[in-house]
Amino acid sequence: MSKVKPFVAVVDDDESVSRAIKRLLRSAGLASDTFKTGDEFLDMFDSIPSYRPACIVLDIQMPGLNGLEVQRRLADSGIPVIFITAHDEISVRQQALAAGAAAYLRKPFNDEILIKAVRAAISTGPTP
Repeated sequence: MSKVKPFVAVVDDDESVSRAIKRLLRSAGLASDTFKTGDEFLDMFDSIPSYRPACIVLDIQMPGLNGLEVQRRLADSGIPVIFITAHDEISVRQQALAAGAAAYLRKPFNDEILIKAVRAAISTGPTP
């Protein structure tokens, strides 16, 4: 039996950002799925019990549910969340980190830092 390769879910309403992160992750040997909204990701997550990314790269500001609300809904999953945002507000950063975010990066972010954050989050992995 083959073991399922860990993958990263990328949730960002900016398609160019999602594509760039997907390429970056692929260049680092990591698989990923992309979603345009938090609602779209949560629909997949809630519909398929076996769909469990090793880590989620999540934008803060999106149409529909914002990143903090998605993080709240995933709180019991144990899946590490890395936030990326173009709007770095101290209160939002504090709220995300207090709720257990693995990292909080401002766009444009350093590619190496994102890869290191993702690898660190994956190594801690989801807790059952």
